[in-house]
Amino acid sequence: MAGRTYLVDSDVFITAKNLYYSFDLCPGFWHSVIHHHQEGRIFSIDRVRSELLAGHEEEDLVRWVKGNVPDGFFLPADTGFVVGAYRDVMLWVQRHPKYFDHAKAKFAAGADGWLVGHAQIYGQTIVTNEQSAPESRREIKLPDVCDQFGVDRCNTFSMLRALNVRFDWLGGR
Repeated sequence: MAGRTYLVDSDVFITAKNLYYSFDLCPGFWHSVIHHHQEGRIFSIDRVRSELLAGHEEEDLVRWVKGNVPDGFFLPADTGFVVGAYRDVMLWVQRHPKYFDHAKAKFAAGADGWLVGHAQIYGQTIVTNEQSAPESRREIKLPDVCDQFGVDRCNTFSMLRALNVRFDWLGGR
């Protein structure tokens, strides 16, 4: 399908569940994610899936991932050329003198490096709610790594607008 392909970070799902698109108030968000995945537009990676499943079994988000997300949504991250791109990301992070060692270790343990590598190889746009913080020494922000490696990024609302998602309320009609 023509148009951008989006690769979604775990913070998008967690923030949506906790704040503005909770399962009980806005099921349309979750349905739209699945719909646009089936259209070939929204994906994530297996490392994000692992982060999401780190919650409690009774949480809505864990149940959604296990019961509603189709096979193929969470793409394998450590395949083919992605491994080389990930290695480049991690070398840049580890060699960057600005970041504290604990920031480098936290980044290495998460999915962000794999997201950047995957998006770089496949020309995907990363969807994240993280804000750029180029002067930060304590945290390595996903938007800053995207910028360093020429990977497009956007937030949840930009993705939804680009996909023409609407949550119309027709109650009482």
